[in-house]
Amino acid sequence: MHTGRGSKEMVLLAGTSHPELAELIASRLCRQLGKVSVSTRPNRETLVEIGDSVRGRDVFILQTGTKDVNNHIMELLIMAYACKTSSARNIVGVIPYMPYCKQSKMRKRGCIVSKLLAKMMCKAGLTHVITMDLHQKEIQGFFDVPVDNLRASPFLLQYIVESIPDYRNAVIVARNPGSAKKATSYAERLRLGIAVIHGEQKSSEDEETDGRNSPPAPSTRIMDIGGGVPALYPKEKPPINVVGDVGGRIAIMVDDMVDDVASCVAAAEVLKERGAYKIYVMATHCLLSSDAPRLIDASPIDEVVVTNTVPHEILKLQCHKIKTVDISALLAESIRR
Repeated sequence: MHTGRGSKEMVLLAGTSHPELAELIASRLCRQLGKVSVSTRPNRETLVEIGDSVRGRDVFILQTGTKDVNNHIMELLIMAYACKTSSARNIVGVIPYMPYCKQSKMRKRGCIVSKLLAKMMCKAGLTHVITMDLHQKEIQGFFDVPVDNLRASPFLLQYIVESIPDYRNAVIVARNPGSAKKATSYAERLRLGIAVIHGEQKSSEDEETDGRNSPPAPSTRIMDIGGGVPALYPKEKPPINVVGDVGGRIAIMVDDMVDDVASCVAAAEVLKERGAYKIYVMATHCLLSSDAPRLIDASPIDEVVVTNTVPHEILKLQCHKIKTVDISALLAESIRR
């Protein structure tokens, strides 16, 4: 049953980033995907042709962030602009994994790339954005249009309850103090305890130099605080340590994405040493760059549970520990509403 506007007015268009998810969403909404042809010119320019009329219609463009990220962003922008210049009433970007969402903080002499991407999407014609589990919730504020940041946690919680035997003997683990909030949210819903891993072998993205401790340029103003501006003391991370008891328990690490798994594997090894007898990793987005599948296969991690926001069928062939939860029902429902 479709509420509000006439169901004839909806057009579903899919980019080339994740055709399987687009088909799942279309079948759940009981409609066909709109005709759109995306091709590449010999000089590698992207060419988009929309085969259906979108005049006065509500257009939903399905596209997600993948390894071929820049081409897929350009494809989305061109499709949105094609709909805008063809007088579509609303253009909604359905972007389950928002590309560049990790670059949402200022770095030394860098820039906030996710703000630039948000500006480009709005300029291209998007009037609304539907996404899932943004790396930082504040990214919603970068857009000049409404953003629905959906949550995958209900699906992952259901997986824990239904597919992890003896989950009552589990403890939710935050991989670093930064993800303690997410771990607490899971623990409270499952009525479980939490543990936090502190200290790491390598610095996390939050510790990268952001230019605030650059020495100020010498000036003529008189300001004497014991010999000038005091320097910031460098952070020294202690060796990796677990705060909380995991002995004889199932450890469930939660995060918003699994990408560079070195810190995940290091954490799993420490949890194993501390007596955890099974180790699960739960995440929304399965990026797993470079040789991550091989590292997971060789690690003490028993299962990596992810959703299908990003295509990862090839990764599953390389690593049998990856399990997928389908979240197309949530995206289809948000489109229908």
